[in-house]
Amino acid sequence: MKLIIQIPCYNEEKTLAIALSFLPRTVEGFDEVEWLIIDDGSNDNTAEVAKKCGIDHVVKHTGNKGLARAFMTGLEACLSLGADVIVNTDADNQYNANDIPKLTVPILQGQAEIVVGARPIESIEHFSPVKKALQKLGSWVVRAASKTSIPDAPSGFRAMSKLAAQRLVVFSDYTYTLETIIQAGQKNMSITSVPVTINEDLRPSRLMTSIPSYIRRSIVTIMRIFVIYRPFSFFCSIGIFLFLIGLFIGGRFIWFYLNGDGDGHVQSLILSSVFLGFGFQTILVAFLADLLAANRKLLEDIRAKNMSSLSNDILRTMNKNSKKD
Repeated sequence: MKLIIQIPCYNEEKTLAIALSFLPRTVEGFDEVEWLIIDDGSNDNTAEVAKKCGIDHVVKHTGNKGLARAFMTGLEACLSLGADVIVNTDADNQYNANDIPKLTVPILQGQAEIVVGARPIESIEHFSPVKKALQKLGSWVVRAASKTSIPDAPSGFRAMSKLAAQRLVVFSDYTYTLETIIQAGQKNMSITSVPVTINEDLRPSRLMTSIPSYIRRSIVTIMRIFVIYRPFSFFCSIGIFLFLIGLFIGGRFIWFYLNGDGDGHVQSLILSSVFLGFGFQTILVAFLADLLAANRKLLEDIRAKNMSSLSNDILRTMNKNSKKD
C-alpha cells in the first residue's frame, strides 16, 4: 500500500520547510509514504526549498492556475504514481501532521472513501467572526446539497482512496473543498470526518484577501454549487415562485373583474401573463438543466474509467522498466 501526501503550493518558500519537517515518513498500514508538491506557478524558491527538504515529487504549473486546479493536478499525479491513498494538506502548516494517521484509518478499515479533518472552528483565534459564520454557512449548504453530515466542509485536510480520487472532478477555479464533498454525496461515495487539531497561524489566508472579497466569492461558489449539482431544484424553485406571483396578480384581476371593476386593472392582467410566462419557461429550463446534469454524470463516469485504465498502464510500464533495470 502506498500513501502519497500532496501539498498545493504558491509562493510558499517561507513556510513550506516548516510544514514538510512535520510530515511523517511512515504511517501504519502503508508500505510506502511519499511526498508530492504542486508548484502552482510560484515565482519564488518554493520548488528548490521542497527539493532541499527531501520531497519525492514536484509537479509544476507554468502559471498560477488557482488552488482548485492545483488540487486536481496533484490527484492526477498521485494516481499516476500508484497511490492507494492520497492525503491533501496545506503548505502553511495549518494542519497538524500528527493527525494524518487518523485520516487514513477509516479508509484502511473500509469504512469510508473520503475522510475530512474537522477543525475546532469556534476555538480558532485568528478566524474572524465573519469568517467563522461563513464557514458554518458553507458547511450547512454543503450538507443540504450533498446529504452528508460533514461539519467542516471548507477544511482542506483530507484523505481519499484511489477510487474516490479517480471519480472527483472540480469545476471551480477558486476552491475544491465544498465541491468535492457534494460530488461524494451525489455519487454515493462513503464520506466521514474526524476531529483534527491545527497549528499556530504562520501567514494570512490566501483565499481570504479581504472580508468583502471572501463574502462575494463564497456566495458565488455556493450559488454555483446549487446550479451545478441541484439544477432541477434551483431552477424549478425560481420558476414556481414566478408562477405563483403571476397567479396572485391574475387572481387579483379576476376579483376586480367579477366585481365589475376589471377595466381599470388591465395592467394587472398583462403583468400576470408576463410572470406566468417567465415561470413556465424557467420550469422548462429546470428540466433541460436536469438532463444536462445527467449527461455530466455519465461523462464523469467515463473519465473515471479512463483514468483507472491509464493509471494501470503507467504502473505496468513502471514495473517492466524496474525489472529491466
